[in-house]
Amino acid sequence: MSPRTADTSVAVHPLLAERWSPRSFDAAHELGDEQLVALLEAARWAPSARNTQPWRFLVGRRGDTTYKRIFEALVPGNQLWAGTSSALIAAVAAELPDGGEPHHGSAYDTGLAVAQLSVQAHALGLHAHQMGGFDAEALRTGLGVPAGARPLSVTAVGVLAEADLLPDDLRDRETAARARRPLAETFFADGWGKPLAVDLDG
Repeated sequence: MSPRTADTSVAVHPLLAERWSPRSFDAAHELGDEQLVALLEAARWAPSARNTQPWRFLVGRRGDTTYKRIFEALVPGNQLWAGTSSALIAAVAAELPDGGEPHHGSAYDTGLAVAQLSVQAHALGLHAHQMGGFDAEALRTGLGVPAGARPLSVTAVGVLAEADLLPDDLRDRETAARARRPLAETFFADGWGKPLAVDLDG
């Protein structure tokens, strides 16, 4: 088992157990059209309420204008490392679709699309790191995101590089043990805060 593989209570699919969000990306790697389209197809085929597909994506590959504008919208802490990724992909939720009726589940559905993109990245031997640290208005202005569409996240995609390439504080976070809250503090039954009872020995 890789040191970065999640220590799960029972076995889960390797694509899920081995997925993690690095900060050190290979600055020489270029994302080809076939790999990029595979990521976008994974997102495109995500489930959504009434098949409304409220997600939209702004896709930049390192060196192009879209990448530059997405990068400029990132907070300084994310700019420290994200500029070596092969692609920056901004996820936007259409909260007011063409019909004009508010889509209250647009953020949820868009998150599902981003999740599928992230897992597909891992299946292709890539890594993806989702970020909430960006200036939504800068992204909106720089790339013409219309009213009724809300930027939700930016995902950096690329090939993993050595952690030693990062500044000291980021390198420590890159190599730290992975952790999650215990099952009992997250999954409830019979009322809020009451742990779901499961028998892993039977």
